[in-house]
Amino acid sequence: MIFNRLIIEAMDIKQNCALLLIDLQKGFEDIKYWGGGRNNLKAEEYAAKILHVWRENNLPLFHIKHCSTNSKSPLAEGNTGNDFLKLVTPLKGEVVIKKYVNSAFIGTTLKEQLAAKGISKLVIVGLTTDHCISTTTRMAGNYGYETYLIEDATATFDKIGVKGEKYKAQIIHDTALASLHEEFATVINTADLLKLVR
Repeated sequence: MIFNRLIIEAMDIKQNCALLLIDLQKGFEDIKYWGGGRNNLKAEEYAAKILHVWRENNLPLFHIKHCSTNSKSPLAEGNTGNDFLKLVTPLKGEVVIKKYVNSAFIGTTLKEQLAAKGISKLVIVGLTTDHCISTTTRMAGNYGYETYLIEDATATFDKIGVKGEKYKAQIIHDTALASLHEEFATVINTADLLKLVR
């Protein structure tokens, strides 16, 4: 991924910017359930690093939890897979928003809470790149937020195409990011983001 350094250097990331941690839940540890293969096994670690720095700087953040309406899904409420990963477990007082579809904006109070805090910029991390990350990022861009998607703090799984062909997770991840970059968001990596915050 090639980043626009001029954009990165001009970013005032601490001003009116919130971190969205999307679907960092135990249910995604079951790789076989989600397709049998996954890219970027360190995505959660990078997300945790970003979360740590956000907390250090007392910046606004929102934990988004997917609550599947399919009772057989690991992410359904009542299943252990619905729980947050230990690395990114919310602290007391941190905002947790439940969602029931791919977008963190649909059927939730996220947009209203962002408005109440005067948030105009978003940093997005979590799972999975081509589903909830992509959908939320597209909506964020359409709503007019200055949106930054952190490519190494996101990941996805292998997919089966409409003709039965198998696509590796890295290809799905890369093409999803390519579709979002400079259209709905600016795609950068964790190292570049943390340089700006620190």
